[in-house]
Amino acid sequence: MSTGHLGEFEEFARARTPQLHRSAWLLCGDRHLAEDLVQETLAKVYVRWHRKLGARIDNPAAYAQTTLVRTFLSARRRRSSGELPWAELPEHAGPDESADSDLRLALQRALAGLAPLDRAVLVLRYLEDLSVGEVAERLGVSPGAVRNRSMRALERVRPLLDESLSVTRKDPA
Repeated sequence: MSTGHLGEFEEFARARTPQLHRSAWLLCGDRHLAEDLVQETLAKVYVRWHRKLGARIDNPAAYAQTTLVRTFLSARRRRSSGELPWAELPEHAGPDESADSDLRLALQRALAGLAPLDRAVLVLRYLEDLSVGEVAERLGVSPGAVRNRSMRALERVRPLLDESLSVTRKDPA
């Protein structure tokens, strides 16, 4: 690969990594797993970046997002255990970070209770703000399946988030 193509990829990777990491964290629920997922995604995109001269990826950002979600789903299928080992308990958040941390933890808990494909649908549809058609294309399912999965996943997540948000909201009085 020529240095020009390498430079283009590096520029793309630097620009897209924050957004990919946000999506990965929402999918994985763990910062370290999200970092690994982003690295694996960028490695796959790098391989495809200029496999053949002149065979460019039409929409690199969409290709990277699709690769990220499919890599996540593939890894979840391969996992034999749903346990997450912890060496020690996490530190408590400071007083000014408490509300944001509580909200992030509530979102993480709510998403963690979903099947991987349902989680991917919600993250892409509502947190990445993609259309039903774009989500369907990236996940390789029909638009009807995306609508159905999002409706059912939202039904499971809403009560958990409503409960958590009511605790973190401050009384206006």
